[in-house]
Amino acid sequence: MKKYKDTAIKAAREAGKIHKKYFRTDFKVKRKSKSYDLVTVVDIEAEKTVVSIIRNNFPEHNILGEESKYKKTDSKYKWIIDPLDGTNNFSNGIPIFCVSIALARDNEIILGVVYSVVHDELFCAEKNKGAYLNGKRIKVSSADKLTESLLITGFYYNRGEEMTETLGKVKQFFLKDVVGVRRFGSAALDLCYVGCGRATGFWEFELSPWDFAAGKLIIEESGGKVTGEKGRPLDINKKTFVVASNGKIHKDMLNILCPK
Repeated sequence: MKKYKDTAIKAAREAGKIHKKYFRTDFKVKRKSKSYDLVTVVDIEAEKTVVSIIRNNFPEHNILGEESKYKKTDSKYKWIIDPLDGTNNFSNGIPIFCVSIALARDNEIILGVVYSVVHDELFCAEKNKGAYLNGKRIKVSSADKLTESLLITGFYYNRGEEMTETLGKVKQFFLKDVVGVRRFGSAALDLCYVGCGRATGFWEFELSPWDFAAGKLIIEESGGKVTGEKGRPLDINKKTFVVASNGKIHKDMLNILCPK
Protein backbone atom coordinates (compact mmCIF):
# COMPACT_ATOMS: atom_id res chain seq x y z
CA MET A 1 0.00 0.00 0.00
CA LYS A 2 2.89 2.35 0.72
CA LYS A 3 3.99 2.26 -2.91
CA TYR A 4 0.49 3.23 -4.06
CA LYS A 5 0.39 6.12 -1.60
CA ASP A 6 3.89 7.35 -2.48
CA THR A 7 3.05 7.21 -6.19
CA ALA A 8 -0.19 9.15 -5.74
CA ILE A 9 1.47 11.84 -3.62
CA LYS A 10 4.35 12.20 -6.07
CA ALA A 11 1.93 12.48 -8.99
CA ALA A 12 -0.21 15.03 -7.14
CA ARG A 13 2.77 17.21 -6.27
CA GLU A 14 4.07 17.09 -9.85
CA ALA A 15 0.65 18.12 -11.12
CA GLY A 16 0.70 20.91 -8.55
CA LYS A 17 3.97 22.18 -10.02
CA ILE A 18 2.24 22.44 -13.40
CA HIS A 19 -0.68 24.30 -11.81
CA LYS A 20 1.74 26.74 -10.20
CA LYS A 21 3.70 27.23 -13.41
CA TYR A 22 0.65 28.34 -15.40
CA PHE A 23 -1.54 29.98 -12.75
CA ARG A 24 -2.32 33.63 -13.58
CA THR A 25 -0.34 33.48 -16.82
CA ASP A 26 -1.49 33.72 -20.43
CA PHE A 27 -2.29 30.08 -21.29
CA LYS A 28 -4.50 28.48 -23.91
CA VAL A 29 -8.13 27.77 -23.03
CA LYS A 30 -10.50 25.62 -25.08
CA ARG A 31 -14.20 25.03 -24.66
CA LYS A 32 -15.83 21.62 -24.53
CA SER A 33 -19.42 20.99 -25.59
CA LYS A 34 -20.69 23.95 -23.59
CA SER A 35 -19.24 27.46 -23.54
CA TYR A 36 -18.71 27.37 -19.75
CA ASP A 37 -17.11 23.88 -19.68
CA LEU A 38 -13.43 24.68 -20.13
CA VAL A 39 -10.28 22.68 -20.71
CA THR A 40 -6.80 24.18 -20.65
CA VAL A 41 -3.28 23.17 -21.56
CA VAL A 42 -2.86 22.76 -17.80
CA ASP A 43 -5.54 20.05 -17.60
CA ILE A 44 -3.91 18.13 -20.45
CA GLU A 45 -0.32 18.53 -19.27
CA ALA A 46 -1.15 17.67 -15.67
CA GLU A 47 -3.07 14.54 -16.64
CA LYS A 48 -0.23 13.34 -18.88
CA THR A 49 2.20 13.83 -16.00
CA VAL A 50 0.03 11.99 -13.47
CA VAL A 51 -0.64 9.11 -15.86
CA SER A 52 3.05 8.83 -16.76
CA ILE A 53 4.04 8.51 -13.09
CA ILE A 54 1.36 5.91 -12.44
CA ARG A 55 2.19 3.93 -15.58
CA ASN A 56 5.88 3.89 -14.70
CA ASN A 57 5.03 2.17 -11.43
CA PHE A 58 1.91 0.19 -12.26
CA PRO A 59 1.71 -0.33 -16.05
CA GLU A 60 -1.01 -2.98 -15.76
CA HIS A 61 -3.47 -0.83 -13.78
CA ASN A 62 -6.58 0.72 -15.29
CA ILE A 63 -6.90 4.50 -15.52
CA LEU A 64 -10.01 6.66 -15.60
CA GLY A 65 -9.14 10.28 -16.37
CA GLU A 66 -11.25 13.32 -17.09
CA GLU A 67 -9.45 14.47 -20.23
CA SER A 68 -8.47 11.26 -22.07
CA LYS A 69 -9.58 7.66 -22.52
CA TYR A 70 -7.25 4.78 -21.65
CA LYS A 71 -7.17 1.17 -22.77
CA LYS A 72 -8.90 -1.18 -20.35
CA THR A 73 -6.85 -3.97 -18.75
CA ASP A 74 -7.73 -7.04 -16.68
CA SER A 75 -6.35 -5.46 -13.49
CA LYS A 76 -8.61 -5.15 -10.46
CA TYR A 77 -7.00 -1.77 -9.77
CA LYS A 78 -8.20 1.52 -11.26
CA TRP A 79 -6.78 5.01 -10.81
CA ILE A 80 -9.37 7.81 -11.00
CA ILE A 81 -7.84 11.17 -11.90
CA ASP A 82 -8.96 14.77 -12.14
CA PRO A 83 -5.81 16.64 -13.20
CA LEU A 84 -7.30 20.08 -12.49
CA ASP A 85 -10.52 20.23 -10.53
CA GLY A 86 -11.77 23.81 -10.63
CA THR A 87 -10.70 24.66 -14.18
CA ASN A 88 -13.04 27.64 -14.41
CA ASN A 89 -11.59 29.06 -11.18
CA PHE A 90 -8.05 28.45 -12.44
CA SER A 91 -8.77 30.10 -15.79
CA ASN A 92 -10.06 33.22 -14.05
CA GLY A 93 -7.23 33.50 -11.53
CA ILE A 94 -9.28 32.29 -8.57
CA PRO A 95 -7.06 30.23 -6.21
CA ILE A 96 -9.52 27.42 -5.52
CA PHE A 97 -8.49 24.35 -7.53
CA CYS A 98 -6.64 21.09 -7.03
CA VAL A 99 -5.55 17.75 -8.43
CA SER A 100 -7.52 14.70 -7.28
CA ILE A 101 -6.21 11.13 -7.47
CA ALA A 102 -7.95 8.02 -6.17
CA LEU A 103 -7.17 4.32 -6.39
CA ALA A 104 -9.93 1.70 -6.43
CA ARG A 105 -9.57 -2.05 -5.98
CA ASP A 106 -12.54 -4.08 -7.19
CA ASN A 107 -14.57 -0.84 -7.31
CA GLU A 108 -13.78 0.08 -3.70
CA ILE A 109 -11.78 3.26 -3.10
CA ILE A 110 -8.69 2.37 -1.05
CA LEU A 111 -6.62 5.54 -1.50
CA GLY A 112 -7.43 9.21 -2.02
CA VAL A 113 -5.09 12.17 -2.49
CA VAL A 114 -6.13 15.78 -3.16
CA TYR A 115 -3.55 18.55 -3.47
CA SER A 116 -4.11 22.31 -3.52
CA VAL A 117 -0.78 23.82 -4.52
CA VAL A 118 -1.78 27.46 -3.87
CA HIS A 119 -2.41 26.67 -0.21
CA ASP A 120 0.13 23.83 -0.11
CA GLU A 121 -2.51 21.53 1.38
CA LEU A 122 -2.19 17.81 0.75
CA PHE A 123 -5.17 15.72 1.84
CA CYS A 124 -4.58 11.97 1.97
CA ALA A 125 -6.54 8.95 3.14
CA GLU A 126 -6.00 5.20 3.05
CA LYS A 127 -8.79 2.72 3.65
CA ASN A 128 -9.05 1.97 7.39
CA LYS A 129 -6.03 4.16 8.20
CA GLY A 130 -7.60 7.59 8.71
CA ALA A 131 -7.41 10.86 6.80
CA TYR A 132 -4.69 13.48 7.01
CA LEU A 133 -3.94 17.05 6.00
CA ASN A 134 -0.23 17.71 5.57
CA GLY A 135 0.47 14.71 7.78
CA LYS A 136 -1.87 15.66 10.62
CA ARG A 137 -4.98 13.60 11.38
CA ILE A 138 -8.25 15.32 10.48
CA LYS A 139 -11.83 14.78 11.55
CA VAL A 140 -15.24 16.05 10.56
CA SER A 141 -17.20 18.81 12.27
CA SER A 142 -18.88 18.03 15.59
CA ALA A 143 -22.04 19.98 14.66
CA ASP A 144 -25.16 17.87 15.17
CA LYS A 145 -27.83 20.29 13.96
CA LEU A 146 -28.46 22.12 10.70
CA THR A 147 -28.55 25.36 12.69
CA GLU A 148 -24.87 24.78 13.55
CA SER A 149 -23.87 23.79 10.02
CA LEU A 150 -22.06 25.49 7.17
CA LEU A 151 -22.87 23.74 3.90
CA ILE A 152 -21.28 23.68 0.45
CA THR A 153 -22.93 22.97 -2.89
CA GLY A 154 -22.16 23.08 -6.59
CA PHE A 155 -24.06 23.46 -9.86
CA TYR A 156 -21.76 21.43 -12.14
CA TYR A 157 -22.47 22.48 -15.75
CA ASN A 158 -26.23 22.08 -15.74
CA ARG A 159 -28.21 25.20 -16.61
CA GLY A 160 -31.66 23.64 -16.50
CA GLU A 161 -33.69 21.60 -14.05
CA GLU A 162 -30.79 20.61 -11.78
CA MET A 163 -29.65 24.22 -11.39
CA THR A 164 -33.20 25.30 -10.57
CA GLU A 165 -33.54 22.45 -8.07
CA THR A 166 -30.19 23.28 -6.44
CA LEU A 167 -31.24 26.90 -5.96
CA GLY A 168 -34.50 25.69 -4.44
CA LYS A 169 -32.63 23.46 -2.00
CA VAL A 170 -30.35 26.35 -1.02
CA LYS A 171 -33.49 28.30 -0.09
CA GLN A 172 -34.86 25.37 1.93
CA PHE A 173 -31.61 25.04 3.88
CA PHE A 174 -31.62 28.74 4.68
CA LEU A 175 -35.19 28.41 5.93
CA LYS A 176 -33.79 25.81 8.35
CA ASP A 177 -31.38 28.48 9.62
CA VAL A 178 -28.12 26.90 8.51
CA VAL A 179 -25.04 29.00 9.21
CA GLY A 180 -24.54 29.49 5.48
CA VAL A 181 -24.20 27.87 2.07
CA ARG A 182 -21.06 28.24 -0.03
CA ARG A 183 -20.21 27.50 -3.67
CA PHE A 184 -16.44 27.29 -4.25
CA GLY A 185 -16.26 25.61 -7.65
CA SER A 186 -14.06 22.60 -6.88
CA ALA A 187 -15.98 19.54 -5.72
CA ALA A 188 -12.85 17.62 -4.73
CA LEU A 189 -11.80 20.42 -2.39
CA ASP A 190 -15.38 20.86 -1.17
CA LEU A 191 -15.35 17.25 0.01
CA CYS A 192 -11.97 17.71 1.68
CA TYR A 193 -13.29 20.76 3.51
CA VAL A 194 -16.06 18.59 4.94
CA GLY A 195 -13.45 15.99 5.85
CA CYS A 196 -11.35 18.44 7.86
CA GLY A 197 -14.32 20.12 9.54
CA ARG A 198 -14.34 23.44 7.66
CA ALA A 199 -17.86 22.65 6.49
CA THR A 200 -20.44 20.25 7.87
CA GLY A 201 -22.03 19.03 4.64
CA PHE A 202 -21.91 19.12 0.86
CA TRP A 203 -24.23 18.15 -1.96
CA GLU A 204 -24.25 18.26 -5.73
CA PHE A 205 -26.81 16.73 -8.06
CA GLU A 206 -24.36 15.48 -10.68
CA LEU A 207 -20.69 14.64 -10.22
CA SER A 208 -18.33 12.44 -12.21
CA PRO A 209 -16.19 9.78 -10.49
CA TRP A 210 -13.01 11.87 -10.81
CA ASP A 211 -14.77 14.69 -8.95
CA PHE A 212 -15.71 12.69 -5.85
CA ALA A 213 -13.67 9.46 -5.64
CA ALA A 214 -10.73 10.74 -3.57
CA GLY A 215 -12.85 13.10 -1.47
CA LYS A 216 -15.30 10.32 -0.64
CA LEU A 217 -12.62 8.27 1.09
CA ILE A 218 -11.14 11.32 2.80
CA ILE A 219 -14.51 12.12 4.39
CA GLU A 220 -15.21 8.52 5.38
CA GLU A 221 -11.79 8.11 6.95
CA SER A 222 -12.28 11.35 8.89
CA GLY A 223 -15.51 10.05 10.42
CA GLY A 224 -18.07 11.36 7.94
CA LYS A 225 -20.56 9.87 5.51
CA VAL A 226 -20.96 10.00 1.74
CA THR A 227 -23.96 8.59 -0.13
CA GLY A 228 -26.04 8.95 -3.24
CA GLU A 229 -29.69 9.85 -3.54
CA LYS A 230 -31.86 8.71 -0.62
CA GLY A 231 -28.75 7.40 1.13
CA ARG A 232 -27.88 4.80 -1.50
CA PRO A 233 -24.26 3.69 -2.00
CA LEU A 234 -22.33 5.63 -4.64
CA ASP A 235 -21.42 4.08 -7.97
CA ILE A 236 -17.83 5.12 -8.64
CA ASN A 237 -18.15 4.29 -12.34
CA LYS A 238 -20.67 6.90 -13.42
CA LYS A 239 -22.03 10.40 -12.86
CA THR A 240 -24.15 10.50 -9.76
CA PHE A 241 -25.85 12.57 -7.08
CA VAL A 242 -23.56 13.06 -4.07
CA VAL A 243 -24.43 13.93 -0.47
CA ALA A 244 -21.61 14.22 2.07
CA SER A 245 -21.63 15.20 5.73
CA ASN A 246 -20.11 14.70 9.15
CA GLY A 247 -22.68 11.91 9.53
CA LYS A 248 -24.63 13.65 12.27
CA ILE A 249 -26.67 15.86 9.92
CA HIS A 250 -26.80 13.39 7.03
CA LYS A 251 -30.40 12.34 7.60
CA ASP A 252 -31.49 15.97 7.91
CA MET A 253 -29.76 16.80 4.64
CA LEU A 254 -31.34 13.86 2.86
CA ASN A 255 -34.80 14.83 4.15
CA ILE A 256 -34.43 18.16 2.37
CA LEU A 257 -32.54 17.02 -0.72
CA CYS A 258 -34.58 13.93 -1.57
CA PRO A 259 -37.74 13.80 0.55
CA LYS A 260 -39.86 10.65 0.37
